Amino acid sequence: QVHLVESGGGLVQAGGSLRLSCAASGNIFSINTMGWYRQAPGKLRELVASITSGETTNYADSVKGRFTISRDNAKDTVYLQMNSLKPEDTAVYYCNAKTSLKPPNAWGQGTQVTVSS
Repeated sequence: QVHLVESGGGLVQAGGSLRLSCAASGNIFSINTMGWYRQAPGKLRELVASITSGETTNYADSVKGRFTISRDNAKDTVYLQMNSLKPEDTAVYYCNAKTSLKPPNAWGQGTQVTVSS
């Protein structure tokens, strides 16, 4: 099993920045891709950004140029640096790990990000 713990959410004004962290533990050698998803009230959960073990990144169009995903393999941690935040970025952000285990997806508990206008 893989266990994920997020931190770093909070309340910020529009235009501000936050950095989310996701620490992985357990069967970390089974992890391939890690990513961040978000879910706003009344909306489906959506991919924000992902990073493979080879550090190939992928971003949702809505966050390109504003968010940066990175990983520190020595600390088994993935980060999401969020700049130029907008009210529409308000959501619960979830860390995800895609693994070689069954079931393949591991999720964190979520961290709230609120951007005020």
